Amino acid sequence: MVHQMLYRALVSTKWLADSVRVGKLGPSLRVLDASWYSPGTRQAHKEYLERHVPGASFFDIEKCRDTASPYEMMLPSEQGFADYVGRLGISNDTHVVVYDGDDLGTFYAPRVWWMFRVFGHRTVSVLNGGFRNWLKEGHPVTSEPSNPEPAVFKASLDRTLLKTYEQVLENLKSRRFQLVDSRSQGRYLGTEPEPDAVGLEPGHIRGALNMPFTEFLTPDGFEKTPEELRAMFEAKKVDLTKPLIATCRKGVTACHIALAAYLCGKPDVAVYDGSWCEWFRRSSPETRVSQWKA
Repeated sequence: MVHQMLYRALVSTKWLADSVRVGKLGPSLRVLDASWYSPGTRQAHKEYLERHVPGASFFDIEKCRDTASPYEMMLPSEQGFADYVGRLGISNDTHVVVYDGDDLGTFYAPRVWWMFRVFGHRTVSVLNGGFRNWLKEGHPVTSEPSNPEPAVFKASLDRTLLKTYEQVLENLKSRRFQLVDSRSQGRYLGTEPEPDAVGLEPGHIRGALNMPFTEFLTPDGFEKTPEELRAMFEAKKVDLTKPLIATCRKGVTACHIALAAYLCGKPDVAVYDGSWCEWFRRSSPETRVSQWKA
């Protein structure tokens, strides 16, 4: 286990509501709505324009990514990320709070939390309970757009928190890292299809364990306690004192594993950014496990 002072990964709705009320939002505290929904369902930006946390900016994950990649949600370049978040008024001295509007409570926010961390920014938190509980508890919302003053952000890629296809492939032999997949059991096993996917069969990387990300959340949409999370890792025989790679379909819900481990005191979980989307298209069949019958 890495022993170091960990920045608070979660802030409460009450804490954020109090910060909004006393006017703390500004260059030192920025809020981001990182909502994203499958095409043909909800419209994240439209919902943001209708109502959001006062002072929040919209973080468009479709724009803050490597749009040239054939895979789904790959990281942008250092400069691309720096330019994007700088336009949102975020500097290296800003505390960033991220939320999304998913019915689960939290879905995409941990991805943005991890993105900031992988680009060297440590003062970033997820709003525990998300916009779902912000609304449920009656905190204020607004339709007023946020127009923060642009800031200068310098990004520095922390490669210890990021794994590539080649590194995961090498790990199949060396087994230096534990590998954990955050998708549902059906998609992991290959008994259920990958949603909204063309030419992508379900299944998992050989040797990966399965911890569905939804199980890290309570029915009310809050993150489970560190004690509960530790028990979950222990039940899956995941050793938090040893190196760990998180994977999923496109590097999004894998970040829930990184967040859960962080809350247990382990800040060094790496995410395989390409995840199953890349692995299925690049790997040889013997490195994949699936019960899928086309």
